[in-house]
Amino acid sequence: SCFTPIFDRMHWFLKIRPQMKKAKEQQKMISELQKGDEIVTQGGVAGRIAKVGENYLSVEVAESKDGPLTISVQKNAVSALLPKGTLKNL
Repeated sequence: SCFTPIFDRMHWFLKIRPQMKKAKEQQKMISELQKGDEIVTQGGVAGRIAKVGENYLSVEVAESKDGPLTISVQKNAVSALLPKGTLKNL
């Protein structure tokens, strides 16, 4: 009846709009990643970006006697950008 459009708008502002805003912020963060940034992946792996490619990142996750241990990670798998120096405290 006449309440349906009101509930649709409420649903938009309370559910869909915040999700869209969060997704937009995530995409912005991913597009601004650069070498030296400290990150955490969705899988919980923390590391420092060694190289930025179009779709993948090389991430240093540990030190070994042969140099840094690096893994490749999809950019979209980055869940958070950490403050500089965070990895030293882990």
